[in-house]
Amino acid sequence: MNDSKAKYTEAQKTGYMGETAALKFLERGGFELLAKNYRSYYGEIDIIVRNEEYIVFVEVKTRSQFSVSRPSDWVDPRKQKKIIMTASIFLNENKFDLQPRFDVVEVVYDKYTKEVKHLNHIENAFIQTGDYSVF
Repeated sequence: MNDSKAKYTEAQKTGYMGETAALKFLERGGFELLAKNYRSYYGEIDIIVRNEEYIVFVEVKTRSQFSVSRPSDWVDPRKQKKIIMTASIFLNENKFDLQPRFDVVEVVYDKYTKEVKHLNHIENAFIQTGDYSVF
């Protein structure tokens, strides 16, 4: 039997599970999906959604409940810069009259059952600052 998921690593499967849970959570909260896994030269944005007020660039971080750090701790300044640059490209390609925002969704799961135990949506997790601010 050919299992198409067999070609993915455990980390990729975990990331997919987290992104799926995060997207369902965001959609239940009234957000509309614009793009998933949007890629540019600079990097990737996991989820891009919108509501009446914001276009939101979402980084999803998934970790087991036994992780020694919070999932959001992995969204360091280097990662933030990549997300901001990629968001800039997205906004140049797609015109929106909405305020951009950068959120992080933390997904914590049970290592053994692979069930999501907790989601934490951090709005305005980081902001665009500095001389190269595009927003």
